[in-house]
Amino acid sequence: MPKQLPGELLKLQLRVEEAARSYGLSFFQTCYEVLDYDEINMVASYMGFPVRYPHWKWGMEYERLSKNYEYGMGKIYELVINNDPCYAYLLESNSYVDQKLVMCHVTGHNDFFKNNFAFAHTNRKMMDEMANHATRIRRYMDWYGVDKVESFIDRVLSIDNLIDCHAAFIKRGKIVDEEEEEPKGEGQVQVSRLPADKEYMDRYVNPDDFIELQKQKLKAKAEKARKFPKEPARDVMKFLMMHAPLVRWQRDVMDMLWKEAHYFVPQAMTKIMNEGWASYWHAKLMTEKVMESSEVIDFADRHSGVVSMQPGQLNPYKLGIELYRDIEDRWNKGRFGSDWDNCTSMAERRNWDKQLGRGREKIFQVRKLYSDVMFIDEFFTLEFCKQQGFFAYGYDKKRQEFIIESKDFREVKNKLLQSLTNLGQPNIRVTDGNFENRAELLLEHKHEGVDLDMQYSKETLKNIYAIWTRPVHILSSLEDRCFCLSFDGESFKEKLISK
Repeated sequence: MPKQLPGELLKLQLRVEEAARSYGLSFFQTCYEVLDYDEINMVASYMGFPVRYPHWKWGMEYERLSKNYEYGMGKIYELVINNDPCYAYLLESNSYVDQKLVMCHVTGHNDFFKNNFAFAHTNRKMMDEMANHATRIRRYMDWYGVDKVESFIDRVLSIDNLIDCHAAFIKRGKIVDEEEEEPKGEGQVQVSRLPADKEYMDRYVNPDDFIELQKQKLKAKAEKARKFPKEPARDVMKFLMMHAPLVRWQRDVMDMLWKEAHYFVPQAMTKIMNEGWASYWHAKLMTEKVMESSEVIDFADRHSGVVSMQPGQLNPYKLGIELYRDIEDRWNKGRFGSDWDNCTSMAERRNWDKQLGRGREKIFQVRKLYSDVMFIDEFFTLEFCKQQGFFAYGYDKKRQEFIIESKDFREVKNKLLQSLTNLGQPNIRVTDGNFENRAELLLEHKHEGVDLDMQYSKETLKNIYAIWTRPVHILSSLEDRCFCLSFDGESFKEKLISK
């Protein structure tokens, strides 16, 4: 059982939260639990929700985390959940200075969860929702068998990234055509009638059975011409949930997993901002309010470990905290606006300081209104890129290693933005649910800098086929080659398509 927060740590929590409020942070009530390394690995394997449905995936993740800890390759210091109240887990073996830093870091995350726009539509009682999902899935396992339900969950989890990550913020056309009108009846469908010289002759020239036959032909033609869906459906998972031939329990399971997938979207949309914000505030709170002088060395060691950059890897903690600090410094000194942009004197720009003091106000505004893509697009400037030494890298097939491709600011920024667009996932849409009038499914990969992994794509097509029960096709391009990859339940076929 999780251990309750000891009195000493409870006092520390109150101290940290009081200091955070003095800086203007606003957050949900935080419920801390102290766990040993085995318990925190277990909770982390469930992505912070120990009440989740049973599945072998969580066991595999637990084994990976446990081995990392035992071999000294990784250690979980904290875990925090977007919920109201906010749940956070502390590692029992942490030193006291570690617990201070973690509480400051958690408070930053809590403030971000509560105030950033991306989380405004999330379920703030997701811990309860996850528990309800687990209860229902266990019931289905009792009724239909563990293997059958778990096998279906495997297929659904393989497509839980094929969702519309902007669905909560952009109103799109309906995926479901339930409210669409049926083909029009008499008086609406215009049937061409043969001309009759006399009015009384019309019923002989255009008998009722002839008119009815013409109506049926027009209806069939209209049905065939009707596009399904009317517009490309970005949420592939929801399209399958609504239109695939699923039984009731399968549709219910898919709906639960769809809701869970959408719950985690804001965290993926704001990874750099969220971690940067928490790192900024753990550094600020520790150095100005919470840390004792005897703890400076230990804090510096832990903090440097958090923000260190490994070769060839992007550390969201480092990029986020440095961008917030750069924004704060620029708005304090007035380094923004048309006057700053039009200044061409390097000496003047270097000494520019209008002493506006608006830095803190600006970073709070950014924390509220931006996602990672907007954050990087607006504030990742040429000066910042040079100062931090960023570069673009890629894999050299000939040398079989990662190399520096460019230090050009535009290329670095574009590559960074591409890695964040659509959460770094391929943009795949349903373009035809009745492909070639055979009830087959046609998907399209809209190339935005992210190639399809062919092996992963084939496995995914197999799982989509198992859900759709009809052949599945996907249009894509790779190295200036357009192709259609198809799976009919037995074999794959690849067909080149001319542009």
